[in-house]
Amino acid sequence: MNVIILALGIATAGYFIGRGLENFQNPDSSNSLTHVFDEEDELLIKEKEVHHYIGISKEDAQTLLSEYSNVPHIRLNGNIYFNKSQLKEWLSVQTKQTP
Repeated sequence: MNVIILALGIATAGYFIGRGLENFQNPDSSNSLTHVFDEEDELLIKEKEVHHYIGISKEDAQTLLSEYSNVPHIRLNGNIYFNKSQLKEWLSVQTKQTP
């Protein structure tokens, strides 16, 4: 039984190594797992993750959210969530208005 499990493990590893080598020379090629790790799959982000999404510090994100109450968000079960596309659009509008 252990031999079968070991053989399956080696075969699986060989498959993934082979798939990786196929795309080694072409880093721009699409990967079959790309959609699994696509960041845009999640539509909503939690309030505590906003700073990661827009690339600023936690403190700056807290300041931004407290100073601008018009940031589009929703509240579910006491938690605040932000729609990524709406947040991106809101930031775009804000940066165009800032001199």
